[in-house]
Amino acid sequence: FARGPLMDGLYWESWYNSDNFSDPKEKNFIYYDNKLLGVPRIRQLRVRNDSCTVADDFKDEITFCHSSFSPGVEEKRPFGYMNSSAWNYSTEKQLDGRSFSGEISSYPGSGYYVDLSRNKEDSTAQLNELFTGLWIDRGTRVVFVDFTVYNANINLFCVVKLVLELPATGGAIPSSDFRTVKLLRYVEPKDYFVLVCEGIFMLFICYYIVEEVIEIKRNKLDYFKTFWNWLDIIVILVSLICGGFNVYRTVTVGRKLQELLQDESRFPDFDFLSYWQQQFNNAIAFTLFLAWVKFFKYISFNKTMTQLSSTLSACAKDLMGFAVMFFIVFFAFAQLGYLIFGTQIKDFREFHHSVFTLFRIILGDFDFHQLESANRVLGPLFFLLYVFFVFFVLINMFLAIINDTYSEVKTDLANQPNEFEMADYFKERASKMLQKLNLKQEKILDIQSALKTADMNNDKQLDFEEWRSELKARGYADGEIEALFSKYDQDGDRVLDEREQRAMTSELEGQRVAINRQIDSEKVRPASGKGATAAASHAEPQVTAEEFSALAHRVDRMERSIGSVVSKIDAVLVKLDAVEAGKAKRREQMGKLLDAINETEGVTDEYKRQEMERMVREQVQRFDGEPSLVVTPQDEAAAASASAAGSAIKSRSRRRSAGVSSDQSGASS
Repeated sequence: FARGPLMDGLYWESWYNSDNFSDPKEKNFIYYDNKLLGVPRIRQLRVRNDSCTVADDFKDEITFCHSSFSPGVEEKRPFGYMNSSAWNYSTEKQLDGRSFSGEISSYPGSGYYVDLSRNKEDSTAQLNELFTGLWIDRGTRVVFVDFTVYNANINLFCVVKLVLELPATGGAIPSSDFRTVKLLRYVEPKDYFVLVCEGIFMLFICYYIVEEVIEIKRNKLDYFKTFWNWLDIIVILVSLICGGFNVYRTVTVGRKLQELLQDESRFPDFDFLSYWQQQFNNAIAFTLFLAWVKFFKYISFNKTMTQLSSTLSACAKDLMGFAVMFFIVFFAFAQLGYLIFGTQIKDFREFHHSVFTLFRIILGDFDFHQLESANRVLGPLFFLLYVFFVFFVLINMFLAIINDTYSEVKTDLANQPNEFEMADYFKERASKMLQKLNLKQEKILDIQSALKTADMNNDKQLDFEEWRSELKARGYADGEIEALFSKYDQDGDRVLDEREQRAMTSELEGQRVAINRQIDSEKVRPASGKGATAAASHAEPQVTAEEFSALAHRVDRMERSIGSVVSKIDAVLVKLDAVEAGKAKRREQMGKLLDAINETEGVTDEYKRQEMERMVREQVQRFDGEPSLVVTPQDEAAAASASAAGSAIKSRSRRRSAGVSSDQSGASS
């Protein structure tokens, strides 16, 4: 094969009509379009002659023994002519190789190798030398033929590995590995468009990294309790790894091609790059899969879309119990099939192959005649028992669990009110925006009104105390009052003259007009379809803005009245606390005095009685001299000052919410 079909397939030196190529650059093109890069390489791995033990009965007859391949029995000594790398062992590090998993075993990147030439004649001479020196013998366990081709028509590399495994049982098992990858990513104009898209994608990844870091700082360990947050982390990590490999591959391929074009007699080792390029493609596919999974997060607004997740979460415990029972039975049949049919049927040759074969039987992919041919009694019996217990019993139990849980979930969802819809989501966002704008509008109107009424002495000069007292009554904080006054007090004299007042009025009016325009542009579009019909049918009469404003003023007056009552109650409570404290103190003093009188020796009982009467009279006189529980105006002022700030804040927030509600009610009308 090596001296015939392999040489003819690697070296195309003439056209199909036997005419030779007129241009030497047209040589080394397989099938006229695929350029052979560098030279091919043939490599083999061997085992030692003493890698196994011959039975005592045959030791005199059989003097050699070569076991199956494993790293522990690998041959590393020179053999044959011992004059080149074909006859001397090279390590995996020297060859810059990578392990390969074949049909029988896994093989390292080391071994005995020979690099062929750029022309057919020299390569044939090298193969003849190997043939003459018995390069392949009983100790050979695998032979690799590696080469790489490039097709410029489609800008693709194909890294080819032809494998011939020679098992210890004799014979040969051929296999092959073709990796078709795009190592030159940016050649055509559309490739540069992809490059721009990749750059934009990486910018988004950087933005989301910052966003996720902020979320982690804010929520700490609670951040990692959400499945969607873990999904975001995985997507970011995979994207960063792929971005790094993209840069590494571009630089490395450019360097390798430059070295290869300078010396075409070298072997181009694209095995490592092609392998990780495939993993790169797999990672991109996995990231795209996770992006599709995230759609479940965004469509969960609709209760119908949550049926899958609700069903799986509801039956999770039942499925875990079923899984234990299922895999006990399943692995029992897998082990039984491996032990009975492993030496006769290829699909049962190893335990994991037996597992996959049984999964295929569940899906209806099986070969009953193969089982029957392996064992006419145990084959059909194995098949019937497996189908009965696994297919008819266990699978139907699984479907029953899912079906019952789905029915329960569907019933529960039908009884629940309609959840947050996507249209409702956008309407809520627009409503929140309108609320913010209405709050700003209400604040501007409030300040404009305060500007008109704050000048109590009508001198057209608004000092800070007048401004503060007016806004303080409207519920504004000191810091907010100070900042607003300082903004328009340009000369810093703590007085707003006519010019500064006009500037404030003009700027506030401009802000009010701009907010009104923004509110008009942000009006929520009326709902359409079924939702709009339902909303129209359940519409209720709306309160006008004037009625709502009058009601808000009444509530404010009621709050002030209640506030005065509360202040008096607070004063009474303060007095009661003082009285209780005084009582406790007097009780303690009386107890000490009584103890002192009782402990006094040498006095009569009459003297003790007189002393006790005297102390009682003193305490009564002292009690009469203490302040009474009558609430004075000073007490009321002290109690009222404690709750003034809270009442003002409540009043201002109520007026703001009233303005928002009135605007919304007007819009609804």
